[in-house]
Amino acid sequence: MGCICSTGVKHSPGYEDPTLLSNETPFTVSEVEALFELFKKLSSSIIDDGLIHKEEFQLALFRNRNRRNLFADRIFDLFDVKRNGVIECGEFVRSLGVFHPNAPIEDKIACKRFLTVAFRLYDLRRTGFIEREELKEMVIALLHESELVLSEDVIEMIVDKTFSDADTKGDGVIDEEEWKQFVAKNPSLIKNMTLPYLKDITLAFPSFVLTSEVEDSEV
Repeated sequence: MGCICSTGVKHSPGYEDPTLLSNETPFTVSEVEALFELFKKLSSSIIDDGLIHKEEFQLALFRNRNRRNLFADRIFDLFDVKRNGVIECGEFVRSLGVFHPNAPIEDKIACKRFLTVAFRLYDLRRTGFIEREELKEMVIALLHESELVLSEDVIEMIVDKTFSDADTKGDGVIDEEEWKQFVAKNPSLIKNMTLPYLKDITLAFPSFVLTSEVEDSEV
């Protein structure tokens, strides 16, 4: 699979010109080219077909392709823009741009695409709204990833307080407009959406791991 450019070089599916991708993302041309190399490495880790499958994505995130994880599943869905079950090269670079750590949190809050991605992360059932149970599922998943153990009562209190604050219309769901307003008042909600290794993408290609930049004092 893949396409052949005029120079005879074979590229992965979804390959796009590095200069064009650089204009659309926070990455320089050399960083885009480095990401192409990372993409090739990840896309051949299990099935060498020039595409990143969910198992390869799981392996990159957790070094375990069999570990089921709600958060990882949602991130994969966000990268899989075409919804065809695999991640192509262009999708990979553009999606990583959303998680770039150098972008100030204020810029991310002001970025419509970033907030839409963050909203979709919580909209588990893809209804266009965040329901209370979806919010609870994501809270539990994030707590599990951080190995923070809280009682059911405490979790319910957190979910109730968050939901009531965000659901300003009082209609029992959080729409995208309410979500954006809520994030603007609570920027720590999206601080976990960063890939710190992107700062040094031209130096090395480690497994990229989603981590939280929220300080202990903010928890």
